[in-house]
Amino acid sequence: MVKYIFVTGGVTSSLGKGIIAASLAKLLQARGLRVTIQKFDPYINVDPGTLNPYEHGECYVTEDGAETDLDLGHYERFLNIYTSQANNVTTGRIYQTVITKEREGVYLGKTVQVIPHITDEIKRRMTELGKSGNYDVVITEIGGTVGDIESLPYIEAVRQLQWELPEEDLLVVHLTLIPYLKAAKELKTKPTQHSVKMLSESGVFPDVIVCRTEQPLNLEIKRKIALFCNVKPEAVIEAADANTIYEVPLVMMHEKLDLIVLKKLQVKDYHEPELSKWKEFLDKLKYPKAKITIGLIGKYVELQDAYKSILESFVHAGAMNECKVQVQYIHSEFITPENVGEKLSGLDGLLVAPGFGNRGIEGKISAVRYARETGLPFFGICLGMQMAVIEFARNVLGIKEAHSTEMMPEAKDAVIDMMEEQKKITMKGGTMRLGAYPCDIKQGSLAHRVYGALRVSERHRHRYEFNNWYLDQFERHGMIASGINPDTNLVEITELPNHPFFIGVQYHPELKSTVERPAPLFVHFVKAAKEFHEKRDVVKNAVFHSEVI
Repeated sequence: MVKYIFVTGGVTSSLGKGIIAASLAKLLQARGLRVTIQKFDPYINVDPGTLNPYEHGECYVTEDGAETDLDLGHYERFLNIYTSQANNVTTGRIYQTVITKEREGVYLGKTVQVIPHITDEIKRRMTELGKSGNYDVVITEIGGTVGDIESLPYIEAVRQLQWELPEEDLLVVHLTLIPYLKAAKELKTKPTQHSVKMLSESGVFPDVIVCRTEQPLNLEIKRKIALFCNVKPEAVIEAADANTIYEVPLVMMHEKLDLIVLKKLQVKDYHEPELSKWKEFLDKLKYPKAKITIGLIGKYVELQDAYKSILESFVHAGAMNECKVQVQYIHSEFITPENVGEKLSGLDGLLVAPGFGNRGIEGKISAVRYARETGLPFFGICLGMQMAVIEFARNVLGIKEAHSTEMMPEAKDAVIDMMEEQKKITMKGGTMRLGAYPCDIKQGSLAHRVYGALRVSERHRHRYEFNNWYLDQFERHGMIASGINPDTNLVEITELPNHPFFIGVQYHPELKSTVERPAPLFVHFVKAAKEFHEKRDVVKNAVFHSEVI
């Protein structure tokens, strides 16, 4: 039988349910079980694709083109497996499905209600992956906090499943907060007690309580939580703050979370956890041999979660290069041709991030020009690549009015234009070019050296593309299209062969970077930035010695 684990949260949001769920999944996977994770979000939006990054963070895109919650990125990075449309469900999608069925007459004229119709649809989706036969364990993270009105149908669905499934096939992990009051110099368990009480009043009784805390939990506190929350003392797990999210699986293993879960679920066929690669990665992450600074140019830099996958890709690539990558956030709105040198001096590499809209565009173009002219390693993703194309057109090809029709619909020289298939689309949600597409790579190019292959597959999320009408001009003047979609002839990769490292990609390589498979473009970009840093140090030392002499 498939085992189902539900992860709920209490007291406050942003406690890290996704990281705890991913860490537990990693430990179970390391013990030989086939595991997947899914996220149920309580908001009414059908998907995060139309949500503001300031409000929700990045929109994570899966192989099959689903626009999903950023927690799915954690799932893939930890488990090194792909997720899909089925791994992220929102209240909007649940209601959309039920209403469609009602309009089709599926319910035969019955009054459609939250119970049983909405909860039945939630349960169907909660168990859908389990019925595929591909997994031994399905972990479901319930978004929001216990007590939220929006979460009630999900908690009710879990209650019904607890009643319907054998006791040994379902387990609930409740993540909560144990705050430390500095004035009283003590940890307080009352918020956790109230949270568990509220969950229990809904008919759901947690089997394991994971406690986020800034101070160690002694045995007395664990016993107190166990007594008032009706769990065994060993099922009260301490989740202290870690230096990196990648330490959390080892912290949870030390707390024996995986063994407690396996015992409760009566799973007997497992082995000792195989985490040698994970530990090797952590060693390189903790003890780097070098340090570089990468400038991240974007328009959402106030919120780190807006670029979560990019930041994690730098962690993976940095460990691969045994190098600590320090990311310096630079708001593109504040960059001008006059101050660009000052803003970007001291960087070892420049990444121009994805985004939408006109705000901050000219700052990005100025930053790209600085990197191109000074030999600073450059990496442009999606909009970042498009900015590199516009900058090259203006300042090398002499096309002064070069622009994108995204920002200037009536652009005279639209070197970036809307994809033909997108021009008739009026609906915004889920209608971009989404998911994995193939890319043929030019032999001998930088992209070829990076990937070591002539065909790759990467994930996309865009409406605009390189205008092939200008391609000959670009290639005659030195910017080549080193990656082309074989089916549509879409330019996927542009690069400057006469530059130390200058590459732009239309797709999002950060979405496929994992601990065990770092994105090749990030690995080589960090390597180029490291070499740039070392050469600059050599020059500085030479100047210093000459001045001393």
